Amino acid sequence: MAEALIIYTSLTGNTEACCDIVQEQLESHNIDVTMYDVMDADPEDFLDYDIVLVGSYTYGVDGVLPDEMEDFHEEMQELDLSGKVYGAFGSGDDFYPVFCTAVDDFEAAFEAAGATKGGTGVKVNLYPEDEDEENLRTLADNIVKTFEGM
Repeated sequence: MAEALIIYTSLTGNTEACCDIVQEQLESHNIDVTMYDVMDADPEDFLDYDIVLVGSYTYGVDGVLPDEMEDFHEEMQELDLSGKVYGAFGSGDDFYPVFCTAVDDFEAAFEAAGATKGGTGVKVNLYPEDEDEENLRTLADNIVKTFEGM
């Protein structure tokens, strides 16, 4: 059975709600899913899993990574994640001029680490609505398809 690890941070619960949707969809494909808050995780944890995901909110007017994700993001890029399939998702507020750039930042970090993109990153405005839930499920489905095709 394939194993997936979701590492996330959530300030208001929005990103955690996204994690739950992705977890449920991966499990519907018989993927064994583990979820860690970033404060309880190290990037090296990804080495023990087939599928690796990050969920992070984007903070503030400048669209920066949350403080608790900065070191994780940096260290992650030093890993060799070749052979792993990745996905990224997160929440933000489209009130700000820069929206959900944490998703882009983590996709770039996964690419730098040699992981294979499983699907298009999902950016959620605040709490996941019906369309967001569908996009998160599609991300999980595409990750599984990519993994099975490797």
